[in-house]
Amino acid sequence: MKKKGHTPITRVKNPEPNVNDPDWIIWAAWADRITFEEIEKKTGKTESEVIKIMRRSVKPTSFRLWRKRVNQKSIKHRKKFEYSRKKITSKIKKNDYF
Repeated sequence: MKKKGHTPITRVKNPEPNVNDPDWIIWAAWADRITFEEIEKKTGKTESEVIKIMRRSVKPTSFRLWRKRVNQKSIKHRKKFEYSRKKITSKIKKNDYF
């Protein structure tokens, strides 16, 4: 006989808001795996518009930290992200001894 119970709910520190919610753009801008191209496709906001939204919406120190992070990470732009993935994949294949 199976014990009936509830399925556990996974709690996430920063859950994804609804796409129609203005906070989604801020959430997506902070997310490393969401590119500016994806944000534009879902919301119609360009990279410069996202930067303006972030400048108005977060504290100045947080904005500077975010800009530094976005400029250092190569994954906020689709082409740079795909290039970095190809580089990692080629390194794995080179070091693969099987």
